[in-house]
Amino acid sequence: MADSRDYYEILGVQKGCSDDELKKAYRKLAKQYHPDLNPGDKTAEQKFKDVNEAYSVLSDADKRRKYDQFGKSAVDGSGGFGGGGYGGFGADFDPMDIFNSFFGGGFGGFGGGSSRRRNGPQKGADLKYGMTLEFMEAAFGCEKDITFSREDNCPSCKGSGAQAGTAPETCPTCRGAGRVQTQTQTLFGMTMVTKACPACGGRGTVIRTPCPDCSGKGRKLTKKQLHVKIPAGVDTGDLLPIYGEGEPGRNGGNSGNLYIEFKVKKHDVFTRQGRNTYCEVPITLAQAALGSEIDVPTIDGPMKYQVKEGTQPGDQVSFKNKGITDKNSPSYRGDHTIKFIVEIPTKLSEDQKKLLKAFDASLTDKNYMKKNSFFEKVKKIFR
Repeated sequence: MADSRDYYEILGVQKGCSDDELKKAYRKLAKQYHPDLNPGDKTAEQKFKDVNEAYSVLSDADKRRKYDQFGKSAVDGSGGFGGGGYGGFGADFDPMDIFNSFFGGGFGGFGGGSSRRRNGPQKGADLKYGMTLEFMEAAFGCEKDITFSREDNCPSCKGSGAQAGTAPETCPTCRGAGRVQTQTQTLFGMTMVTKACPACGGRGTVIRTPCPDCSGKGRKLTKKQLHVKIPAGVDTGDLLPIYGEGEPGRNGGNSGNLYIEFKVKKHDVFTRQGRNTYCEVPITLAQAALGSEIDVPTIDGPMKYQVKEGTQPGDQVSFKNKGITDKNSPSYRGDHTIKFIVEIPTKLSEDQKKLLKAFDASLTDKNYMKKNSFFEKVKKIFR
């Protein structure tokens, strides 16, 4: 039974570990549980598969980022980087390929490769599409029509690469296996190394009469249009997976996925941090001192708010559930915070200056609590 634990836990490393730490942990566990060192041990065999599955994801920067963001659902065979076989590798994966890359084609004489056919089902390539959204589009969700390029099966040969009326033939070099074995002398003795067949490139078949429309590739570059629903709450750097819209697989393998990566434009009034939104609201000196009912902006539109008497520059007030919808839990919203900016009047007339001076002269120390407290502290410093 496959290990349901977190990939980092399986390898015994911390999230955010370096590539060297990851590789070191993998080498140790791959050697410990390798089937050739544990013949007939089904538990060790399963652990060896689990270790390879975890390493296949975490050693790939792109897959690791998607796994950290979306979990196993973004990288398993049900719609991520999988497609069968060992977790995220696909049906043609052989754990010995990675093992041999560390230990030079065989470790201490054990190993010798695998007879797994490389011309089995192969998952298609994943694609990425960059999308720029307005601030409000990201906050509330929207729908977009997108056009992107991808390689599709050639309609003339149905992806076989062979001219209509013909078919690919079994490779005579590898007899359809897609792999060949060679014997190599190492420090640990004679070792069998398995690699892709050079005659057919690992496909197991050769094409005698290539399709003229695709030159035997079996693929042609096409444009694809999709209507996409963007959920509310996405932010810059988020990825939206569109399963099955990547490039088609080979030999009956599943299609890859399309990942839409978002970039959200800045707003003239609002900023955001995750689900929470923020804005600055300028008020007059009189409004701050006397209090006043004003309209304050939110992403839902303006709302009435009573400014408190004696509001100071930089004072803040928060409104629950007036921020952005949580993209993973649509019933939850963040908060909206307003910071008041008290605007000091400029370009005063002579009469206005006289009135202001008279008003200032009428004030006493009790009207300036912060000022008096500050200068008391200064006096103590120099006593």
